[in-house]
Amino acid sequence: MGLAGKNILVTGGTGFLGSHLVQNLLNSGAKLIVTDEGEKDLSSYFYQNRLNEKSILVNCDLKNFDRTFHVITRHEIDYVYHLAAQAIVNTALINPLETYRSNILGTLNVLESCRLYGKIEGVIVASSDKSYGKTPRVSEKNPLGGDHPYESSKSAADLIAQTYFVTYKLPVVITRFGNTYGEGDLNFNRIIPGIMKALVNRETLGIRSNGKFIRDYVYVSDIVSSLILILKNIKTVRGEVFNVSSRENLSVLEIIKTVGRILDKKINYKILNNTVNEIPIQSVNFNKIQKVLGWKPKYSLKTTIPGIFDWYSSYFAES
Repeated sequence: MGLAGKNILVTGGTGFLGSHLVQNLLNSGAKLIVTDEGEKDLSSYFYQNRLNEKSILVNCDLKNFDRTFHVITRHEIDYVYHLAAQAIVNTALINPLETYRSNILGTLNVLESCRLYGKIEGVIVASSDKSYGKTPRVSEKNPLGGDHPYESSKSAADLIAQTYFVTYKLPVVITRFGNTYGEGDLNFNRIIPGIMKALVNRETLGIRSNGKFIRDYVYVSDIVSSLILILKNIKTVRGEVFNVSSRENLSVLEIIKTVGRILDKKINYKILNNTVNEIPIQSVNFNKIQKVLGWKPKYSLKTTIPGIFDWYSSYFAES
């Protein structure tokens, strides 16, 4: 399925993952409408690559239904990538109310706007492996769960998205990602951006956990390729849920050791061990998307970390 001439809305498109998705979709000939409600960071990946000049940037707080509905109808949207969310786990702990508003109400407003508009050909909701809660090894067959504000906000949004498919036949697909990394991630509470910041600025990296927490690590371009593949097959996969991840399942200390070895640099760190109720171990089975769509990750830490380090070096030099 070609995307040329289609109107595609990317909520949260100025963020880390959204920027990479917008950049790739622009090559397809689609018309990109991008929502943003925050302050413009001109040093971010979105503005560095002048994606604001190549897409239509609209100010939209997705918690405002009328504004959300206006954007979708005004721009005659064909497809929606719903990426906008409060995605910082520690912020969710400190401010759960805003997290629930952003992740649940924001998702509900997007879905209801699409339902009322009635012309949407596909909605892809970007979720997280955290929506499964604290189950160590998960596939799409696992029930949703979570008792941390971030976890439960994502699982609740997923349930709402599933409801809109089953009840209203809205063509929704849910994607759940492992820990995504790559150029442009400015959330320095995450381990790889934190490592890069510590290296470039010659700082000591603070580790929130005990260093033994285990996660999957998947490169942003692999996530983007899965999102576009799903959209191109939306007619056959509507209503499905797909995990998207990699087989690089490492602890925090293993990530530090691996990045240090790849870059041949010593990473100074300090164990803070001040996390509250976070998932200690998680590994995501993504066999389903391999079997159904033939997707698999192409990148690894070894092939991507040098380029990522160069990006952060330039970012801090210009900031």
